[in-house]
Amino acid sequence: MEIIGLHETLEKVRKVNPLVHNITNVVVTNFTANGLLALGASPVMAYAAEEVADMAKIASALVLNIGTLNPQTVDSMIIAGKAANESSVPVILDPVGAGATRYRTETAQRIMNEVNVSVIRGNSAEVANVLGEKWEIKGVDAGASANGDIISLAVKAAQTLNCVVIITGKEDVVTDGETTYLVSNGHPIMTKVTGMGCLLTSVIGAFAGVESDLLQASVAALTSYGVAAEKAAAQTAEQGPGSFQIEFLNQLSKVSTEDINIHASFKKVDR
Repeated sequence: MEIIGLHETLEKVRKVNPLVHNITNVVVTNFTANGLLALGASPVMAYAAEEVADMAKIASALVLNIGTLNPQTVDSMIIAGKAANESSVPVILDPVGAGATRYRTETAQRIMNEVNVSVIRGNSAEVANVLGEKWEIKGVDAGASANGDIISLAVKAAQTLNCVVIITGKEDVVTDGETTYLVSNGHPIMTKVTGMGCLLTSVIGAFAGVESDLLQASVAALTSYGVAAEKAAAQTAEQGPGSFQIEFLNQLSKVSTEDINIHASFKKVDR
């Protein structure tokens, strides 16, 4: 099934070169910056409370990632988020590890309460805990026994939180609360590289920065990212995650509209 304009959104990212303001975690900063550059976006990492509002206002998108928290960074996220809201800049939240500790959960919920978040992307347990439901989480990964109806969870979260919700996993669920898609692109080796999910959130930010239809932007980002991962996995079969990580950056820079037309795998969910 085709979403009108889906495959052109990738070209728009490369033409516009959107500025993506990332307040992200220390584990993934370099990989995120390189991934955005490979895609064709322009990354900036600005954390100081004294400048985040100014940076958020001129960005195409703001990405908030709570992977490595401290009080100063949380305050900067709130300041930047409010400034982005004032300038109609989309805000994308990655609630890394929400549910693992009370501080993480409360921080994610505080951001949702104080900032108008456009898109939230996380695993099932993270999204559930932001919503106030107790799903098992191990560190920053969804627990193996977290068994629920993920599509229903995503729809409920989108309707309750009033934003596009993306739950990533073996299949990715994308919904605005009314229309829902399942995206099947990607490869299992992605789980062996730290930062793949965090970079994906920033890539979603790049797409949201050039496409006002956030559901379309999200599906376009997920399929482009997943197809690049599939191509990288094929190129580095038998070599392991280190080679995959490097090749993924190569493929992210090479993935084309034709690749998306041929390999994108997604479907609308009828409920």
